Amino acid sequence: MSTLVYITTNNGVGKSAFEAVTYAKKIGGDVTVLTTGACDAASLETLGQYGASKVLVDRSVTTNEAQLITKVIASAVESSGSNVVVFSHDIVTKSVAPRLSVKLKAGLVSGATSLPSTDGGFSCSVNVFSGKAFGNVIVKSDKKIISLLPNSIQPEITGANCGVEEFNGNAGTSKVKVLSVKKPEGDIPLPEAELVVSAGRGLKGPENWGMVEDLAKEIGAATACSRPVADIGWRPHHEHVGQTGVAIRPNLYIAAGISGAIQHLAGVNGSKVIVVINTDAEAPFFKAADYGVLGDAFEVLPKLTEAIKKFKASNN
Repeated sequence: MSTLVYITTNNGVGKSAFEAVTYAKKIGGDVTVLTTGACDAASLETLGQYGASKVLVDRSVTTNEAQLITKVIASAVESSGSNVVVFSHDIVTKSVAPRLSVKLKAGLVSGATSLPSTDGGFSCSVNVFSGKAFGNVIVKSDKKIISLLPNSIQPEITGANCGVEEFNGNAGTSKVKVLSVKKPEGDIPLPEAELVVSAGRGLKGPENWGMVEDLAKEIGAATACSRPVADIGWRPHHEHVGQTGVAIRPNLYIAAGISGAIQHLAGVNGSKVIVVINTDAEAPFFKAADYGVLGDAFEVLPKLTEAIKKFKASNN
């Protein structure tokens, strides 16, 4: 079996890439990684530590245009003889994978949460009903495509650096004109963050977000927000998590001043641990929380930040 892994490198080579390569290696067989755009070879070489035998780079495609990326991947599948294609389940994958599925006549598992089972066929587990249950998707086609939900598998170093080769996927000319590009700010990309501190309208205004950022900085977390906060311009839209925003699956999700509407829960209920801070004892978020703090975020967040500072100081 041969597996091709496509990764996006807009923000460099990060955890999602390591997860996807580790996942592909565990499937078995040879693993080839493909990427597009400009990324330094030294970063790409490290993918060999997680199981890649080589990395192919098509530098002619410099945007996330789905049609061009689909052509490049299809060309790489043909040249490498791969029968499984693995993605990390992100915004690029959501537009590329279905196109590739049609082009290759390959079955698609979107948002896999486990390694494939080959007992009596080929199937993967996925979340259904906004993460409230699991389903199994059976793939019967010769070629198979899997997009892996972030934080579903722990990256594992099993080897050494690999080689990086230039690749021409014959993508052709873009039919899309890019007028501007806005990239998410912050040190930690939200979809890859293991720790996230989020807040909602309970913070009463953007001028109060300093306490959220202070806590996030202290524990090395990314910051997020609810949809109403992004809609009224308190925070940038790339921080909006939920059904209509970014779906995340961190190890820890701290939510302050968020009621926990079903649309918000749909984007965060894959979190390993959820901590809710709210003054409303009837807030629906408490039902989904692993830990709940009935209190004012304006009091709880600074005290929590200070407690963490003291803990770190006494354990250094």
